[in-house]
Amino acid sequence: MNNILTTLIERQCSRYGDRAAMYRRHDGQWQPLSWNALRQRTLNVAYALETLGLPETGMTAIFSANCPEFLITDFAAYANRAVPVSIYATSSADQVRYIINDSRASIIYVGNQQQLDIVISVLPDCKTLRHIIVLDSKVDIGDGLSPDGKVNIMTFASLEGLGAAASTACRRAVAERTAAATEDDIATLIYTSGTTGEPKGAVLPHSCFNAALRLHHERLTSLSDEDTSICFLPLSHIFEKAWTYFCLDAGIRVYVNEDPKVIQESLAETHPTCMCSVPRFWEKVHTAVHDQIQHMSWAKRLLVKRALHVGHRRNIDYKRLGLKVPPLLEWEYKFFDKRVFRLLRRAIGFTNPNIFPTAGAPLSPSIVEFFQTTGLNIIIGYGLSETTATVTCFPYVGWQPGTVGTLLPEIKCRIGEDNEIQVKGPTVMREYYNKPAETEAAFTDDGWFRTGDAGYFDARGDLVLTERIKDLFKTSNGKYIAPQVLESRLGEDRYIEQVAIIGDQRKYVSAIVVPAFAALREYARKKKIAFRTNADLIRNKDIRSLIEARIEKHQADRAGFEKIKRFTLLPHEFTIQAGELTNTLKLRRPVINRNYAEQIEAMYV
Repeated sequence: MNNILTTLIERQCSRYGDRAAMYRRHDGQWQPLSWNALRQRTLNVAYALETLGLPETGMTAIFSANCPEFLITDFAAYANRAVPVSIYATSSADQVRYIINDSRASIIYVGNQQQLDIVISVLPDCKTLRHIIVLDSKVDIGDGLSPDGKVNIMTFASLEGLGAAASTACRRAVAERTAAATEDDIATLIYTSGTTGEPKGAVLPHSCFNAALRLHHERLTSLSDEDTSICFLPLSHIFEKAWTYFCLDAGIRVYVNEDPKVIQESLAETHPTCMCSVPRFWEKVHTAVHDQIQHMSWAKRLLVKRALHVGHRRNIDYKRLGLKVPPLLEWEYKFFDKRVFRLLRRAIGFTNPNIFPTAGAPLSPSIVEFFQTTGLNIIIGYGLSETTATVTCFPYVGWQPGTVGTLLPEIKCRIGEDNEIQVKGPTVMREYYNKPAETEAAFTDDGWFRTGDAGYFDARGDLVLTERIKDLFKTSNGKYIAPQVLESRLGEDRYIEQVAIIGDQRKYVSAIVVPAFAALREYARKKKIAFRTNADLIRNKDIRSLIEARIEKHQADRAGFEKIKRFTLLPHEFTIQAGELTNTLKLRRPVINRNYAEQIEAMYV
């Protein structure tokens, strides 16, 4: 057996024992779960799964927000040579039904009452399900049977109790399964978000995670078991799943944030030294920091301006390139670090920052440089579900703004037709589950994975992303438009929350814009603009003029055919529930085009 994930808890338990492996927040306090306790709980669940009849290679699903039990169920499945499949906590009934049926899961864990209700509603169409396990102890499971009496429902505590009482034969069977595991076993299916079609389950064998963990240990050399991380992206996303596995394998203690809405409070309480995140997190922090600066006195603003100048020279012009910092500049930096940057970092929640891997969408180079200037080492990376996350990331020294870094060791990459980025290496998926035609289309004839992203390598060997190929569209004048570039740039604006660029086979480019209403309301009060609702705000001509000016500012350097000519303001955000966003918050363009067809047509009259 050579499965890092299968043996991880046992190995770390021998090394760390009663030291905390992870923490969860309960009654206002972060409570530790030791490696010894994690091992016992995982074994109890593993024994219970065998008792319930889960076979080797059998599928379990989990439909829940982040929690320690999410990870326990993963490792309990690995102990049985079984396959855990994650479903986003925000998924619709249709998405849940699809993944249960596609994976043929026989056991599903649900987090709360709403998720239990969704699973019960799709049971008539899910013939493989036999057991529902409810994680939230406050949920009333009634008589423990589904409405049709065919599916058992039990609490997670009951499941653990079942495992604790398991027979010697059951325990021996699980131990034999664990010992028989191979790196060719499927570790998990990661379902893609399906921006244009139904989700596909990327088959990631244990060999993919073995390689991913090994390569990240080689690359991320500043991390040690003295670090702490916070888990707040969904564990159903490959980025957070792979990162959290890496943290546990490195002995990094993990704070499991169970509600993404309270991440700022959690950061202030835990002060992690590292975490993975998406660009939107840093965009919002960047906006909040600059709002605070705007409200400072002129003297403090002058101090911050000087601090940023010194920080940029030291961290961008010297440290980034591995150059020796001049003594006077180093002295100045320490002065401003103590009086400005340290306070800024503490306000965000980072008192002893190490690195902050960030991926999933473009992040403005200016925002990256701003945080690097203040002493927050954002590591921009690029990867996909199908590549077990990371393909490239910033090196510690020599990273280039505007790129997504350099290749990880053992990962190969080439630029194919239409500038498509193609990848080969030990972290690339085996196939799409139950989808031979889609699998064939995903690989070239000589075995390279087609990412669907376009880009190029610069002269230094850093990868530059240019667009998502399937998002490219052509205006009726024959001009190609890459919408993500402008959407990302506009999304940085403090008055703009979301943008969908329109223009496929149209005369010109238009946009549907969702304003950042908190900032807009503040602006309206300052300008004495009367309003009661969001709808009132977006109808106001001064508000429209503000948004128009912001759009013009961000597209000033674009070619004429790329510029937004008309826009529509929405009084509400795009949502997952309406099908307009994937669970990873990517735009579902076909749905947006359909839902707002009337508004779109009005922009071309």
